[in-house]
Amino acid sequence: MREALLYEKLPGSRVRCHTCQWQCTIGPGKLGVCRMYQNNDGVLYTLNYAEVSSVGVDPIEKKPLFHFFPGSLVYSLGTWGCNFHCKHCQNWQISCADPAFLERSRTISPQDAVAVAERERCQGIAWTYNEPTIWFEYTLDSAKLAKEHDLYTVYVTNGYITPEALDMIGPYLDGYCVDVKGFTDRLYRELAKVPRWRGILEVTERAKHKWGMHVEVVTNVIPTMNDDEEQLEGIATWIRDKLGELTPWHVTRFYPQHQMLNLPPTPVDTLEHAHDIGKRVGLRFVYTGNVPGHENENTICYSCGNLIVGRMGYHTSVVGLEESRCRFCGADLYMRTGRRSQ
Repeated sequence: MREALLYEKLPGSRVRCHTCQWQCTIGPGKLGVCRMYQNNDGVLYTLNYAEVSSVGVDPIEKKPLFHFFPGSLVYSLGTWGCNFHCKHCQNWQISCADPAFLERSRTISPQDAVAVAERERCQGIAWTYNEPTIWFEYTLDSAKLAKEHDLYTVYVTNGYITPEALDMIGPYLDGYCVDVKGFTDRLYRELAKVPRWRGILEVTERAKHKWGMHVEVVTNVIPTMNDDEEQLEGIATWIRDKLGELTPWHVTRFYPQHQMLNLPPTPVDTLEHAHDIGKRVGLRFVYTGNVPGHENENTICYSCGNLIVGRMGYHTSVVGLEESRCRFCGADLYMRTGRRSQ
């Protein structure tokens, strides 16, 4: 166990955690919503430091990040628990875990993670598979060390981090792949049991504009829940207005998982409609995900129409890129291929 970095002490040996937007008030001996922060006699501890549930060497496109070091490999790590309780979670076996699961962990220190990433010829490290915010102390230490070794760093996140925590890790985090699940209070309450979700949008804007992170947005389109015109257009409009028209939006296919086995997979024509909504609103890059071989996986220059990056599943072919621009016409493609200066 390690003492948490972001919390305040309250009367009666209670504490308030400031790592994620739940900002849990936790009594002595109790756990926060994520089940990975515990109050021991008025001191808040993180239980999962360096405790790994899942690890792999992935193509960066799997996160999904399509405009961030395309074709590179990234060392991916996840821990246990989550601050959301999504009915459709694909990784529910680890996200629904409690501290007892830590006995099944593999311990990987920040030093070991960086060493493996370099040995496996990865260009970066991503904290993914479950919510990295609840692994904050470990991801912060790892991100600092990764930057010393010239590795890029990525959060694949539900976006429920506090501004305070974001500002602490901001200087060391390059990529921010955020899941925007819908655009109504009802959707977030019903799907993830989250009553206040608009802070996700505000923190994402902060990640891009204050810290210069590369941001891409993902929406898993679920039949009857968030596939309506109003929500899809709301997400697309927010991306255009607050993140910029060049920000990629991934509309991905839902497959029945966890507590949502009653719904069918998303029809491909629904995803294509979501793609069309994004384009109509003015987004330059809208990608159809979880449909291998679909033409909307490719990056096409919005200015000259040439193929920039071809994709078939996770096989990537970079054919028209010159730094961050189209090599045919020079259009800005919001494509990060070099490290941000510190």
